[in-house]
Amino acid sequence: MKLWTWTVALVAAAALSGCAITATTGPTPPAKAAEAAPPRAEAKPLLAGLDPMVHADAFPSTYKAMPGRPTAVVGASVFTGTGQLIENGVVLVKDGKVEAVGAGLAVPAGYEVVDGKGKWVTPGIIDAHSHLGVYASPSVQANSDGNELTNPVTAEVWAEHSVWPQDPGFNTARIGGVTTILVLPGSGNLIGGRGVVLRNVPARTVQDMKFPGAPYVLKMACGENPKRVYGSKGRAPSTRMGNVAGYRAAWINAQDYQRRWDEYRAKVNKGEKADPPKRDLGLDTLTGVLRGEILVENHCYRADEMAQMIDISKEFGYHVAAFHHAVEAYKIADLLAENHICVATWANWWGGKMEMLDGIEANAALVNAAKGGCAVIKSDDPDLIQRLNQEAAEALAAGRAAGLTISEAEAIKWITSNPAKAIGVDKQTGSLEPGKRADLVIWDHNPFSIYARTDRVYLDGAIAYDRHDPRYQPRSDFDLGQAGAGVR
Repeated sequence: MKLWTWTVALVAAAALSGCAITATTGPTPPAKAAEAAPPRAEAKPLLAGLDPMVHADAFPSTYKAMPGRPTAVVGASVFTGTGQLIENGVVLVKDGKVEAVGAGLAVPAGYEVVDGKGKWVTPGIIDAHSHLGVYASPSVQANSDGNELTNPVTAEVWAEHSVWPQDPGFNTARIGGVTTILVLPGSGNLIGGRGVVLRNVPARTVQDMKFPGAPYVLKMACGENPKRVYGSKGRAPSTRMGNVAGYRAAWINAQDYQRRWDEYRAKVNKGEKADPPKRDLGLDTLTGVLRGEILVENHCYRADEMAQMIDISKEFGYHVAAFHHAVEAYKIADLLAENHICVATWANWWGGKMEMLDGIEANAALVNAAKGGCAVIKSDDPDLIQRLNQEAAEALAAGRAAGLTISEAEAIKWITSNPAKAIGVDKQTGSLEPGKRADLVIWDHNPFSIYARTDRVYLDGAIAYDRHDPRYQPRSDFDLGQAGAGVR
């Protein structure tokens, strides 16, 4: 089976380049975690795999950047992702990083010069909510691996163990300018498991896609989904109050598990004889949240439920990084901003169920308007991920129609730097700033135009897609019958 000739060539080239990326953010690496924890008695080391803090990442990233070269994009209109638009801008890229961004910068000798006149440049688009790989194409039951609907709390499962790296949706997302993706479990459970942040590169294994240094996330879900799934099975939760009781019970168990491990480590630190608690994979994840190492991404539509989830987070001492879907976020935009919670939403998804009925197109714009608000446009869909720029344009137009003053330079943050913040990778990507990963997109029109298409997409300064060069145009066996018809 000829899968992705272009993919194989790029993967092989990347392997030969030896350009491993050093992790700089995210969960504490094993060595540092061991330093942060009370030291164990030297005479009684734990066997490998027993201590959840020391062995926090059993599936480490093997990501390697594709080979690139020093590049200068010259003369473009540059949206930096920091709220700035630079006309006649120059973006300098070297060693996989953004070297400099500004108007009229001199180009050093030896750089490939890309003519950006009449074009636009943005940071690589980041999708903060996707199910690519876990609901892979073709969309058949055999590829439906996103919801472990066997228990309302399945914190023990990890989305990456369902991701199929050859899902053709990764290719089409890359053509749409998407360079980083948060892949989440589904929303059928109260607590659905861990999500994983991926670099959108051709790869043979999910480890080859894992974003180095990105934190893990925990997917939680409010409202109709879990109560419908388990109510239909004649078991709890079947109501919203049953949902809340389920969350609280899970966090109580996690606190008890953390206490038992803390007591064990304290005894060992004193040289006392002690047996470690038995590891529990689900509680490992929940205590990782309580320690602040794993981010919470919470599916929640209604304003009242978001307020309740904030109260629960305060009761148990964790923080919600973002509410997802959150179509009623505009009703409590001030509360969300005060609690430093991002909102990952759409522009025009409305009415699919009761909890969606109060959705409005200006939701993201109104969240953005609150002081300290963090608005994110995401997909949750294999088609929408290909045109997140257009979805952001709809939200921008709706906000302006509602009387808000919002610049395009501000709105581009909704699909770049704000999602990077929401998923914990903003120190590495999401904006065109010196030292960050050289993830950028060259557009043939203003990205807020309905006519905009990507001319070229860079990941870590390497060409990952080029509309005018067949060498950088991915193909999959699942495109057969479409590519010949001219479908792109």
